[in-house]
Amino acid sequence: MKVGVLTGGGDCPGLNAVIRAAVRKGVQEYAYDFIGFKDGWRGAVEGDTVPLGIREVRGILPRGGTILGSSRTNPFKVEHGVRRIKESLTKYEVDALIAIGGEDTLGVAARLYEEYGIPCVGVPKTIDNDLSATDYTFGFDTAVGIATEAIDRLHTTAESHMRVLVVEVMGRHAGWIALHSGLAGGANVILIPEQRFDVDQVCAWVTSRFKASYAPIVVIAEGAMPQDGEMVLKDATKDSFGHVRLSGVGEWLALEIEKRTGKEARTTVLGHVQRGGTPSAFDRWLATRFGLHAIDAVRERDFGKMVALQGTDIVRVPIAEATAKLKTVDPALYAEAGVFFG
Repeated sequence: MKVGVLTGGGDCPGLNAVIRAAVRKGVQEYAYDFIGFKDGWRGAVEGDTVPLGIREVRGILPRGGTILGSSRTNPFKVEHGVRRIKESLTKYEVDALIAIGGEDTLGVAARLYEEYGIPCVGVPKTIDNDLSATDYTFGFDTAVGIATEAIDRLHTTAESHMRVLVVEVMGRHAGWIALHSGLAGGANVILIPEQRFDVDQVCAWVTSRFKASYAPIVVIAEGAMPQDGEMVLKDATKDSFGHVRLSGVGEWLALEIEKRTGKEARTTVLGHVQRGGTPSAFDRWLATRFGLHAIDAVRERDFGKMVALQGTDIVRVPIAEATAKLKTVDPALYAEAGVFFG
């Protein structure tokens, strides 16, 4: 059997660990051949490939990013995209495809399997941790660790100048990174997309901290929205999957805090630093297990499935089910953090 592998969407710590595990087990135990499609679905559409074997995956476990490259290409928005994917698979004699990605990449894989019979196995990847059917996605733990370290560092500079520091973190329409890093970093306010925020209440919390001679840290997810208003965006253009580029709410909130409280407020947008660098031990562990179980699914021809973490077990769920809705923060979890606000 010959197996194709691709990584789509945003890069993420742990992608290389999945590739390595799938190739190592596939070659050593099943005598499979592998080929990598470059830059996600773009490589599958254009037939752009790289060799993928034991030599190519050696030493990549601790590396961030992906040796295959990634893109946000949507083959359903490319002329004859599906036909060209089929032609690529036929040309390179690929019998099965492992698609590693988030809701968009896996959504494409689900459609290709259900509507066109292309044998796909999915591996969930996103720092946002917003894929349903899996308790955790690899990349999330690393992103939270990076954000937490940044918040730790910002505490000291905030205290030195007695100013408000607003930290904008990634997460798109889910507040997992904000909630976890905010709690771990001792933030005084955490704002997430699942709960619209009242700017006056935020300012009250900020003022309360200053009265206690403490410089407040506000952690805000990039998709958070004010109670009276719409999502704040710097750039309203959309990618091929119809997503806008989120960012800008942190800067907007800092200006509002400064205007309403008279206290100096600065913004730190962590941005892509959360996605870069070496993966944490947990993400390497999880990504490796996902890769091992993904190649087992190929071996058993259990296509149309995604590997997922449930408790400590790796299970298989329909890709379509896993991408049907976003996994968002439960209000009860967010309420737990409220004791530290203000």
